Amino acid sequence: MEFEPVIGMEVHVEINTKSKVFCACANDFHAPPNTNVCPICLGMPGVLPVMNREMVNKSVAVGLALNCEISRWSKMDRKNYFYPDQSKNYQISQYDLPLCHDGYLDYEFEGGMKRAGITRAHIEEDTARNNHTLGTKESGVDFNRCGVSLLEIVTEPDLRSADETYAFLNALKQILEYLDVSDCNMEEGSLRAEPNISIRPVGQEEFGTKTEVKNVASFSGVQKSIEFEVKRQAKVLNEGGTLTQETRGWDADKGTTVAQRSKESAHDYRYFPEPDLVPIVVDEAWEKTVYDSLPELPLAKKQRFQADYELTEYDAGVVTATMPMADYYETTIKAGAPNKLAANWITGDFQALLSENKTAIGESKIKPEHIASMIGLIEDGTISGKIAKDLIVDMFESGKEPKTLVEEKGLVQISDTGELEGIIQEILDANPGPVEDYRAGKKQAKGFLVGQSMKATKGKANPKVVQEILGKLLDS
Repeated sequence: MEFEPVIGMEVHVEINTKSKVFCACANDFHAPPNTNVCPICLGMPGVLPVMNREMVNKSVAVGLALNCEISRWSKMDRKNYFYPDQSKNYQISQYDLPLCHDGYLDYEFEGGMKRAGITRAHIEEDTARNNHTLGTKESGVDFNRCGVSLLEIVTEPDLRSADETYAFLNALKQILEYLDVSDCNMEEGSLRAEPNISIRPVGQEEFGTKTEVKNVASFSGVQKSIEFEVKRQAKVLNEGGTLTQETRGWDADKGTTVAQRSKESAHDYRYFPEPDLVPIVVDEAWEKTVYDSLPELPLAKKQRFQADYELTEYDAGVVTATMPMADYYETTIKAGAPNKLAANWITGDFQALLSENKTAIGESKIKPEHIASMIGLIEDGTISGKIAKDLIVDMFESGKEPKTLVEEKGLVQISDTGELEGIIQEILDANPGPVEDYRAGKKQAKGFLVGQSMKATKGKANPKVVQEILGKLLDS
C-alpha cells in the first residue's frame, strides 16, 4: 500500500534573556555545572517565581513574525511529571491559553511557496541537563539550564515529507536569527526540533497513529529520522501490524529510532493554573511597541533584494541568509559597488575567507567600503580580477585599504600597450609552436600564450589589453 507522511513539529527555542524566566539567575550555557542556581529554579518550598518581562517581549516578537494572534490574556500552568531533570516535579508552562496562537509560516520549497500552520507558541521554563557521560555508573544533573527561558513552537500537521520539513525548519531558524531572540545553536541545545510523524494511505483524510522522535541534534538528523520512521511505520502496517502512539529516540550512529515510552496525553500531566504567577496581559499598545521593533524578515528582504538590486533568486538568497550578511551587502552597495559584482565578491572570495578562518562577518577587518573600493579599482583598470583575488586575502589579514595595499605591493596592472607589446612579442618569439598551431586554426593555442603573458608580468598585465595585442600580432 502507498502511504503519505503527515508531519508536525515541536520546536523548543531557548530565548536569550540575560536571566532565567522566573528568577535572577544568569542564563549562561558555559558556566560550571550548578553555579547559576537559586532556591527558585531549584524549586525549594516557599519560593515565588516572577515573570521575566523581556521573555514576554521576545515571545510576542516571535509570535508576530509567525503571523500569530497575540492573546490579550494568558496564564501559566503547572505540567506535572517526575523526571530527574525537574527538581520540583512539575514544569511551569502554558496549556489552554498560550501567549501566541493560530499563525502560519510561509517558506520556499522546490521552487514554490508552502505554508505551515502554527498552532501555538507558548512560554515555559527549560529543564535541567542530564549528563550520562561521567565515566562512572552514575549520571549527573546540571541545573544551570533549569528555568532558562524557553519558547515552544508547535505546528499543525501540514508537512508532507522529510525534505519539506527540512526547508520549514531552516526558514524558521532564519526568522529566529533575524529577530535575535536565540543563537539557535543545536549543539548546545538552544534549538531542539522534535518531529511528530504518522502515515496514512494516499487519499485518506483521517490521520494515522503518530510517534514523536526525541534526541535529534540537527536538522539533517530530523530529516533522516523522518525518512526512517516513515519506512518503519509503512513496514509495520504492510505486514498487518498496528502502530502505537509513543515517544521514540533517534540513534544517530545507527540511523534508527528506538522506542522509549508510550506517548502521554494532556490529561496525564494533570495541568492546572500556576497559582504563584499573575496572568500575562498584553494590550494593543504593548503589542504595537513590539511590532514596531520588528526587523525586515528574511523572505521579504530576499524579495526586495531581487526587485531593488536585480539579483537572481539564488544570489538574493545567499546575501540574505543572515541579517549581518544582508546589512553588509547593502552597505557595500551604498558605498558605490555595482549590485551584481558586490554579490559575487561577498558570497565568493570573502565568504570563503570567513568560513576558512571561522570569522563572523561583523568581526572581519574587511569593511564594506573596502569591498566597494576594491571593485572600483578593478573597474577603472588599476588592478585585474586576478590581482584582486590576492589583494582581498591581504585585506582580510591586515585590514588595510585596498588602495594602500596596491601602492605598497606595487600591484597596479600594466595597461601600457607599448610595454605589453614588447613583452608579448618576446613570448611569441620564444613559443613558435603554439604560434603556428594558432595560425593553423587551433584557436585554443591562444589561451596558452595569454597564460604565458600573465606569467611574465606576474599577473599584472591587463587581460583585456593582452588579448587585443595577441590578436593583432598573431593575425598579422
